[in-house]
Amino acid sequence: MEVESREINVRTKRSLKVGVKQKWFKRVVASVLEAEGVTGPVELGLVITDMETIKYLNKTYRHRDEPTDVLAFNIVSHDACEENQDFAIPPDGMTHLGEVVISYPVAVQQAQEHGHSVEQELALLTVHGVLHLLGYDHEDVKGRRRMRAKEKRILGILGYGN
Repeated sequence: MEVESREINVRTKRSLKVGVKQKWFKRVVASVLEAEGVTGPVELGLVITDMETIKYLNKTYRHRDEPTDVLAFNIVSHDACEENQDFAIPPDGMTHLGEVVISYPVAVQQAQEHGHSVEQELALLTVHGVLHLLGYDHEDVKGRRRMRAKEKRILGILGYGN
């Protein structure tokens, strides 16, 4: 797939000292898209933020008054796509997948708890969030197994296999 056919926008809260570069995040996102066979022009956003912002978003959109590690906001409902409902094609021809928001402080904490690098935790959270944008979920046992298997496979491709 041509690089121009993907628009991966990465934003990091200025006050955070994130130890990986935007190019690294874009490579992780691109690996998910390639592993999932996503073709055609796509666009998505990835935001690396602080504890307060992720807590606010979690409370506002999921009604959970607590911080979380990653949130994914889909632009198009996957249920609507599966039901073949008509929707407008954007004039730029891009499929706008949505936005993934990751809490950097939670990623650091979870990396310490799991005994691996912050980079590996950020890779996992990025993969997890993008899979959500592609329609995967973990609300039931079957979905959880399927999503975890996808995560493990993609993390292996990225060099984070156990």
